[in-house]
Amino acid sequence: MSEDEARRVSDAIDAVERIADPEARVRAKSRIMAEQVRRNRAWSQERSNLIRTLWADGNGLSYREIAARLDIKLSTVQDAFREYKGSGVHRPRAEKPPADH
Repeated sequence: MSEDEARRVSDAIDAVERIADPEARVRAKSRIMAEQVRRNRAWSQERSNLIRTLWADGNGLSYREIAARLDIKLSTVQDAFREYKGSGVHRPRAEKPPADH
């Protein structure tokens, strides 16, 4: 996604937040939240697949390098290998990663 595309999405969300009528604003927000819930599983799976591809069974990038490259948290990379999909509140303890990760 280009910076311009990201800005357009952000601008559209900002426009929803500026809807003057509280009921109309909440209805719009609710529709957007429902649509995003629908997309989350597929987006998360795509991210996990790319993380695993970049790691390449330990022959590719390190966890930290993947996190930096994708601009995500290290814990998000680790979660892809734990197949963890929760909020982080009840995240299972991490197993020790290989020495170079």
